[in-house]
Amino acid sequence: MLFVKSDQTMSKPLPSLSENTFLRYFTFAALYVAQGIPEGLLWYAIPAWLAMNGKSPAEIGSYVAVVGIPWSLKIINAPIMDRFTYLSMGRRRPWVLFGQLGLILSFLSMSLIADPLNNMSALMILGFIVSFFEVSQDIAVDGMAIDILPVDQQARANGLMWGSKTLGISASVAAGSWIMSNYGYFYAIVPFSLIISVIILVPLLLRERPGEKLLPWTNGEASKAAEKIQLHSWKGIFKSLYKVFFLPVSFIMGVAAFSYSVGRGLIDTVLPVFTVQELGWADTEYSQIFATANLISGILGMIIGGFLIDYFGKVKMISIYMSLLIFLACAMSFLKSFWQNDIFVTGFIIWFYILLTFTNIAIFASAMQLCWKRISVTQFTLYMAISNLGLAAGAALLGPLKDLFNWEYVILCYIVFAGVMLAAIRFINFEKHQKRVEDLEIKHLDINNV
Repeated sequence: MLFVKSDQTMSKPLPSLSENTFLRYFTFAALYVAQGIPEGLLWYAIPAWLAMNGKSPAEIGSYVAVVGIPWSLKIINAPIMDRFTYLSMGRRRPWVLFGQLGLILSFLSMSLIADPLNNMSALMILGFIVSFFEVSQDIAVDGMAIDILPVDQQARANGLMWGSKTLGISASVAAGSWIMSNYGYFYAIVPFSLIISVIILVPLLLRERPGEKLLPWTNGEASKAAEKIQLHSWKGIFKSLYKVFFLPVSFIMGVAAFSYSVGRGLIDTVLPVFTVQELGWADTEYSQIFATANLISGILGMIIGGFLIDYFGKVKMISIYMSLLIFLACAMSFLKSFWQNDIFVTGFIIWFYILLTFTNIAIFASAMQLCWKRISVTQFTLYMAISNLGLAAGAALLGPLKDLFNWEYVILCYIVFAGVMLAAIRFINFEKHQKRVEDLEIKHLDINNV
């Protein structure tokens, strides 16, 4: 156990996450950086590198789709985390450590692929495994955030979390692309694996709640708060999930998240291929601009993303963001004559990803607020799995759409999916949903106290 000495030579453990606001924000931000680093390389730097080396849109789209599969299947992992844990070390923390350790080892293994340009199968398989452990860490961290964060801190925390993730993405995209182009694939993976290795110290040293074990062999016990909301049967988990997910507001959020993500997955896959193969950019040029966009959006998200949501409301801000994204996509599609103007294209990329980041912050905070804490991991993960299924579907659409249409119409397809999100979000009513969740909790307690 880690101790600090007091003046009376008494020893005290570090504050737990439930006790200290700063440590909550710091922990979630650090763990989201650890997610952003492999995501930047897997989803952006490597596809741009593949495009630069002559891989077809279909090959690149297939790679991105395979890497995205674990994010679509994360709902399989989530009930396991709600059902099983080592409560003495915290309800979510053991799973956070599992995901983080697996992420370190699998990411290092990915660096060992020989000649990845001619071994796309190995690249896909190991990319899939890295994504699996990233998903496991993500599920556990999100569940911990829902369990630990007060409702009035969720928007600000999501701003910090998503901002930190975009910073990790931008750093790995910018540096990773440059290293791959100048020194090779291997040297782009290893340094970032080491950074992720350092971040594991954060969940190793900090408990969820006071009195819990720091490590399996140290003193401590499960907290009463964690024991109270822990479910101990598969039937209870899935029955509760069914009840809460099919509440009207919750179901609408699922539809909205899927449609939004199809559009995002499409545009994420379009831009590196479009700029390199249509506009003649180098892969490093796109990666640097993408990294800049994410750096700006990450910083802005951390500073004002949560504040805007708290001040104006989630539904209003999502509606504004989606309207602006649709406008940008239309402008990019209809103003083909400006495509050779690097300032125009750069401005589009930067503003598009700033708005995407702000939208993601609002969607994450919305999904958290809709969760029933008894099954917070499973319910939140279901929203994210639906969303990530959309990302994979959007990426897979690139090949077929490009076979049918020119680039301007491929880009214009984004507005179809964004439009569905814009329409659906108007039917979200958090107050009504929260009242129904409270009713579910009362019924659950009544049944179990009989």
